[in-house]
Parts: sequence; structure tokens; C-alpha cells
Amino acid sequence: MNLRAGQRLRRNDDFRTVREQGRRTDCGAFLLTWRTRPAETALTPARVGVVASRASVGNAVHRNRAKRRLREIYRRHQSLVPAGVDLVLTARPALLRLEFTDVEQRFTQACQKFKPNKPAPHA
Repeated sequence: MNLRAGQRLRRNDDFRTVREQGRRTDCGAFLLTWRTRPAETALTPARVGVVASRASVGNAVHRNRAKRRLREIYRRHQSLVPAGVDLVLTARPALLRLEFTDVEQRFTQACQKFKPNKPAPHA
């Protein structure tokens, strides 16, 4: 089952916003960055974006394998992610060396840390 368009981050601005304003959790095999969207979009489903760079993961075959693994883990455990949250999963070199179940366990543990971001103070 593929993720629907509404479940994916697609625009560079969305990725940038999550990276700049979100919280990070280093899971060893991947970096999980998340941000709670503003209240008007909080009831929409969680969205995910997956990143695997050539510098960290390797050639196209390795990058695509890493992204498929992360997407599948998210697909299996998307119920752990609250609505209105944007995630960016960034692959690291260790992702392809670890067993799938180990990476899956790291993702489920990281999902326990989701807490809403504090609103930015108004200037």
C-alpha cells in the first residue's frame, strides 16, 4: 500500500520548515525531525518526507533501498504519529547495515517522544 499524496511532504518549503522549526531525535540509523502544524491544519493526517543523500548513504541503489525501508516502517506504524504532525526521516549510513526489525524498533521508540511544539512568541 502506497502513501497517499496527503500523507507525504512534497514541497521543499515544507521540508525546510520542519528542519528549521522542528525537533530532532537521533535514532542512529536515521534522524527523525518532526513539527506540529498550526492549529487550523492539526486535524489533517500526519505527513512524512524521506531523505537519503548521496554523501551519507551512497549510490542510487543504496539511497532508494534506504528510502523504501523508511517509508515501509512509517507505513506500518503511522498510527503512532499524531494527526497534524510533519515528519522528515533522514537516512544515515547505518540504516542499510542494521536489520529491518532493529530500525523498526528505533522508529517506534522515537515515536514515544512526540510532544507538541511550543508556539513561537509573538513579536
